[in-house]
Amino acid sequence: MDGLVKEGECAASNDMAAGASAVVQKECGDGCMSVSPGDAVMPALWNRNFVQCCVSYFLMNFAFYLLMPSMPLYLVERLGVDASQVGLVLSSYTIGLLCVRPLSGYIVDCFSRKRLYLLSFAAFAAMFAGYLFVASAALLMLVRFVQGGFMGLTSVSGNTITIDVVPSARRGEGMGFYGLTINLAMSLSPLLSVWIYSRYGFEPLVVCGMVMAFCGVMAVSGIRYPERPKVARPKFSLDRFILVKGLPTALSYMLTAIPYGMVVSFVVLYGKEIGVEGAGYFFIFMAVGVGLARLVSGRLVDRGKIHLVSICALVSLAAAFSVFGTVHAPTAFFACAFAIGVGFGVCVPAYQCLFVNVAPHNMRGTATSTYLTSFDLGVGIGMLAAGFIAGRWSLATAYTSCAAFCLISLAVYVRMVMPAYRKNRRDD
Repeated sequence: MDGLVKEGECAASNDMAAGASAVVQKECGDGCMSVSPGDAVMPALWNRNFVQCCVSYFLMNFAFYLLMPSMPLYLVERLGVDASQVGLVLSSYTIGLLCVRPLSGYIVDCFSRKRLYLLSFAAFAAMFAGYLFVASAALLMLVRFVQGGFMGLTSVSGNTITIDVVPSARRGEGMGFYGLTINLAMSLSPLLSVWIYSRYGFEPLVVCGMVMAFCGVMAVSGIRYPERPKVARPKFSLDRFILVKGLPTALSYMLTAIPYGMVVSFVVLYGKEIGVEGAGYFFIFMAVGVGLARLVSGRLVDRGKIHLVSICALVSLAAAFSVFGTVHAPTAFFACAFAIGVGFGVCVPAYQCLFVNVAPHNMRGTATSTYLTSFDLGVGIGMLAAGFIAGRWSLATAYTSCAAFCLISLAVYVRMVMPAYRKNRRDD
């Protein structure tokens, strides 16, 4: 990629000698394989580097989300925090993350990506020790704020390295599988969290998270990522913090993320409000939908169907949220969870490719930062909007409004994103 052949990636060359049969040789880690000229050769995706990227990202998210289900109990039971203030304490990591995200793209594009990934990941892991010594909610907020900042830098550098090691012809599929790791982490970690906290308490839970995070650091160290050629450091300007060419996509993606923020923050409360037993299983059905969707959506993106995939995802999300906010039967509740998962599972890898495919190699960090920042902003707005709408009307009204956000995102996509993407798309 960009002239660099990385371990595990495949490079094809044609023997053009006169009178000789053209043979395509694919160089792999175990040797060469010859195929006939008419065969379509796809570069390998599941090489060592890509697997290490997926493992490290899974462990980072598993470690972090391991604390989320049990921390509210810890705040109320051990630190005496009022239940109304729990949300403020928990959101402090988001503030730290958003403070770093706009800068992280510039940093990733200026310095060694693997070294930066290692250092930020190690600092993220070390911050778990802070939870063992906090004695007040204020100190806990400070620990989460700092850890959120390192998480923001770690996620941007990790995403950028993964984009670099995935062959461009399979970028949509690769980023789909890569993104699936966070869904697996968010689905599995609550089960382990509740079990450890109920049997052993909060401190062993923190130690478990720290061990997993340092295992992720070890996985990063195993990535064989070549040093890039020295290039002139980019000037300190607006387009080094924000991918200006991707602003239309950022607006559409932010609007799509608003419903996601409403779901992750209030869906269990909504289930109790409409009388659904076991509302927490919503996330299991949603995760299954995401996983199944990402098995196929990335391949469609790689085959040039990126706009079809995105538009279908937004339409299906609007339909799912319309039903979710108006039909209050348990069957509809969990069926919509699956449908919402499918919608987000389809659109997320497509949107990431929309950002990356308009950015040159030396701005992929900025592209990734813009992609993640727009999602974080949407999630934050969604959390605030859900609380505001529920306070004045109801959560059912809030979730019905999600359909409107998806349709507005669709209008932005058709009118702004598609023309901008056609104009600025790159093939490297």
